[in-house]
Amino acid sequence: MWSLRLDPDLDEKLRRAASVSGESVSEFIRRAAEERADNTLGEHPSGHFDDVAGVVHGGGGRARRSGEAFREVSGHTRTGP
Repeated sequence: MWSLRLDPDLDEKLRRAASVSGESVSEFIRRAAEERADNTLGEHPSGHFDDVAGVVHGGGGRARRSGEAFREVSGHTRTGP
């Protein structure tokens, strides 16, 4: 069990945020603390994909033509370098 003191402004902000999210203040604080701890420790959800990130290669090259393709469909012509 933890006990902490909050200044009145933060207390009110937490109560409003918990209400908007449909959670109790305790649950809101628990989720916020877990998210902050995960981010600090590098255990945020994006880390769940480390084993597959960068495995699929699409061949590339399409981004280089994106400006040209946009001009083709929009009817704009290139001016300048």
